[in-house]
Amino acid sequence: MRRAADRLLRTAKRSSVGRLCTTRSSAVNPNRSHKFAGFRSVSSFSKNHGPFQTFQSAMYLRQLSAAAIVSIVASGLWYYRKEPDQKRELADSPTTTRGLPYSTPFVPGQPFGQIEPQLMTSRSTVAKDQNQRSPVVEDDRFFVQELASSGPIIKSAEVQSISPHAMLTPEEATQKLRHLQESYQVLRGRGVLRYDIVQLPSNNPIEDDHAEKLMETSPSVSLPDQTGDSATSDWMFWSVFDGHGGWTTSAKLRQVLTSYVARELNTTYKPTFTTHSLVSPSAASVDAAIKQGFLKCDHDIVHESIIKAQKANTKSAAADLLGPALSGSCALLSFYDSHSKDFRVACTGDSRAVLGRLNPNGTWTAQPLSEDQTGGTPSEMARLRAEHPGEPNVVAHGRILGNLEPSRAFGDAHYKWARDIQDMVKKNWFGRSPLTLLKTPPYVTAEPVVTTTRVMPEKGDFVVLATDGLWEMLTNEEVVGLVGRWLEENPVNSKATSSASASWTRSFLGSKVRSDASLPVNRLQEENGQPGQRSPIRRQQWDITAGDERFVVEDKNAATHLVRNALGGRDRDMVCGLLTLPSPYSRRYRDDLTVQVIFFGEAEPCGDVVPNVEASAPGTARPKL
Repeated sequence: MRRAADRLLRTAKRSSVGRLCTTRSSAVNPNRSHKFAGFRSVSSFSKNHGPFQTFQSAMYLRQLSAAAIVSIVASGLWYYRKEPDQKRELADSPTTTRGLPYSTPFVPGQPFGQIEPQLMTSRSTVAKDQNQRSPVVEDDRFFVQELASSGPIIKSAEVQSISPHAMLTPEEATQKLRHLQESYQVLRGRGVLRYDIVQLPSNNPIEDDHAEKLMETSPSVSLPDQTGDSATSDWMFWSVFDGHGGWTTSAKLRQVLTSYVARELNTTYKPTFTTHSLVSPSAASVDAAIKQGFLKCDHDIVHESIIKAQKANTKSAAADLLGPALSGSCALLSFYDSHSKDFRVACTGDSRAVLGRLNPNGTWTAQPLSEDQTGGTPSEMARLRAEHPGEPNVVAHGRILGNLEPSRAFGDAHYKWARDIQDMVKKNWFGRSPLTLLKTPPYVTAEPVVTTTRVMPEKGDFVVLATDGLWEMLTNEEVVGLVGRWLEENPVNSKATSSASASWTRSFLGSKVRSDASLPVNRLQEENGQPGQRSPIRRQQWDITAGDERFVVEDKNAATHLVRNALGGRDRDMVCGLLTLPSPYSRRYRDDLTVQVIFFGEAEPCGDVVPNVEASAPGTARPKL
């Protein structure tokens, strides 16, 4: 290792990535979450239940040469390779088994699909719950079937095969960015044109997850239009899940949450379906159905799992059943009804949804559709203190009981189980002692806050859903402006979006060509600040000067475009440096990233959801809606 570092010190020539370690000491509040901790003070725990402790990172230096930066990257790789026991423990654990055929690991300099992925799965030993039902549409028939809630929980793990002698090249960095990108054309003529997805792991396996689902209602059960005629309509769901303390909760939500919500919506819409009423269910009843789906799902994860584990009475079964309860996950689920054009967002935790809408002058406006729910959000702090009077430390340092940052989440049973349940779990199976401050659980809820927005496909609206890893790096306005700029070079088949570039140029610059240094976005909200939403703290840690000149357009996938610019954009050395660091070392500098971009617009229907090959990694794109 010493010889490799010496060689890197002699040969390194890049300098701009040095900003990664020249952060001003005032940029970071040591009381903030580790997810926002910089190189001066870095938390030693993930966003989980462990005590909030910080240590002074050896990575923090006021001035470093480019050669030293490269040696830091090498030391990170060496750090990872010094943990063989940890990898063996993972391989020998009861949660490791065979894996998925659809995901292959990223290996620099090697084509996709040549190496089998390592897979993580929690094997279920419990029979399927016969009472779990969900609406399904197949061959134009609308019916219900059993939920697959007891199936194995599966997650692919990346094989880390990075040379400790050099950073990734720009080409290898691009390959890694695009490794998990997907894109789909939605050619159904019902307001949605396309959606793009990308994931970038920092943890291994990635603790984020996502889900997409389309349900078509048949004419016999669809709401009639104003003329009294019935026609099919689409229910479309997109979700992102930000796991913490492990991957099992987010993977469980990927499998079942949409079905729980759809089942409750089906119950709410059923009276309208059967009577063919022209009146849709009330907005309040639809919101209540979504909330009920969330709460029932979390109840089964946290409380029903205990009952099943007691019946099974083995540690192996307890490990499978209690895994999703002991780890945790935020959830951001969106529901689009093509009949009403209503777009609902249900937020549990600190993932975020933002709508981009085109203005008459060709610029875009960013409209937040959710509020970050953490121990530092004023509304959440007030709610928790009202629910737990006499407990001054119910929120401490922006964290629940001084430990957990999200104030709403699935799983996280240590904040929901009573003390006697936790003692029983520890005695009979495994676990840890209850938190010292635990008095009146539950402190964390999975109940979402639901917002409703009327989408305007004719204006070319788009929505970005992303886990908090993206919002640590970019503001709402930057994200919307970046998609707006991307649309100028990659028009999605919509009259509104395809004319955006010309309209913006005419209204703002007259006959001149617009400079690449400016994003086509209204920044009024950014300047005034947005209550309930945190600023991108990573930008402060990396000492990045605000300015649109740092952004580029190099990707055909809009979600990948956002992630590239979040990691440095035009500064290729910063992008390469951040992508070179392996897990778990990389977690100190960037979080897992999951981004979905949904484009609305008018198009001729052909009834298909088809992969967009040019914006998808080989072998990843298969219609999920």
